[in-house]
Amino acid sequence: MPRLIGINIPDNKRIERALTYIYGIGISRSREILKATGVDINKRAKDLTPDELKKLKDFIEKSFKTEGELRRELMMNIKQLKEIGCWRGLRHAKGLTVRGQRTKRNSRTVRGNVRKTVGSGRVKAPAPK
Repeated sequence: MPRLIGINIPDNKRIERALTYIYGIGISRSREILKATGVDINKRAKDLTPDELKKLKDFIEKSFKTEGELRRELMMNIKQLKEIGCWRGLRHAKGLTVRGQRTKRNSRTVRGNVRKTVGSGRVKAPAPK
C-alpha cells in the first residue's frame, strides 16, 4: 500500500480515486493534483514509482490543507462560532441541525424526543381452555 501524508491509499484503485481517501481531497481536487504533477489518471496506486509518490506528496503538502491540519481548522471555526454566541454556534453547542433543516420530524433522536410506536391496538384473545 502506498503511503501519502500518513494515509495508506488502496493498491488496486486508480490513483484518481485512491487520492480521495485523504481527508480534504475529493475527486475534482484529485484530478487537479494529478494534472499539475503530470501523473497518469488511469494508473493504479500500486504502479506508482517512488518519484511520482514524492511529486504527489510535495504538491499536496504545498498547495492544500489536509488531514489533521484541516480537521483542526474546522474545529477552531466551530469553537469560534460557539464563543461569539451566534445562532450557528448555539446550534452546534446543543447538537442540533445548523443549516436550516427541519427538526420536527427528522431529528427526533438528536433532540431526545424518542417516541415508541404502538402496535395495532387489538387485544389478543385469551387462549382456549
